[in-house]
Amino acid sequence: MPEALQAVFATEGLIWLLCGVVAAGLVRGFAGFGSGMIIMATASSVLDPVAAVIFMMMAELIGPLPNLRAAWRDGAPRDVGRLMIGATLAVPPGIWLLANFTGEAFGWVVSVTILILLVLLMSGWRYQGVLTPHLTVGTGALGGFMCGFAGIPGPPVIMLYMSSRLPISVIRANFLLYLLAIDVVMIAVFWGSGLFIWEVAVLGLFAGIPNLIANIAGARLFDPNAEGVFRTVAYIVIAASAILGLPVWN
Repeated sequence: MPEALQAVFATEGLIWLLCGVVAAGLVRGFAGFGSGMIIMATASSVLDPVAAVIFMMMAELIGPLPNLRAAWRDGAPRDVGRLMIGATLAVPPGIWLLANFTGEAFGWVVSVTILILLVLLMSGWRYQGVLTPHLTVGTGALGGFMCGFAGIPGPPVIMLYMSSRLPISVIRANFLLYLLAIDVVMIAVFWGSGLFIWEVAVLGLFAGIPNLIANIAGARLFDPNAEGVFRTVAYIVIAASAILGLPVWN
């Protein structure tokens, strides 16, 4: 057996990491988002901050691919492109901060950020304005910074789109496209900055196999006409990932 695979199976907490990526894949396939929060909530309790982010982005790299074609058809790729302009510029400073952060503080920041998102969403507030190019690029930049720092690029973008009046099919598709694109950017930046850890990358790719299967299953559960179910599942996922990620469980 290759040494890389031996290292994968010897990883402490492997069963919890795999449970996390399966749950994340089901949610990602159904809702288009939330998987990073679930994986980071699990990974941050098992791995150090940099390794947790690498594991998350590698596990998420192949999982959403079966749903990519439908997302491109249903979503708004031009808006996603604007998100990625901002995200690409803001990822590097976020990664710099991540590399200089302690593990316990990292866990608190991730969970508190997620809980703030949940409160804002459940308050019922809705954005009534137009999703202008400047607003979209700025939101992408905030998401990119949070991705580099905490491995969770979704909260600002989730807040923008779920508080909008767009159909949930468009919202879900945009989430899928944006999160996959930012994973690619993250891998490139980690590689270029010398932070890439091959052993953790192999572990993440291994975990990507059950993640892919779960993504397919989750996509089959999605109903574009059931907005209430969509939002309820989203709220439950956000709350659970935040609570499980609190350092008090370590």
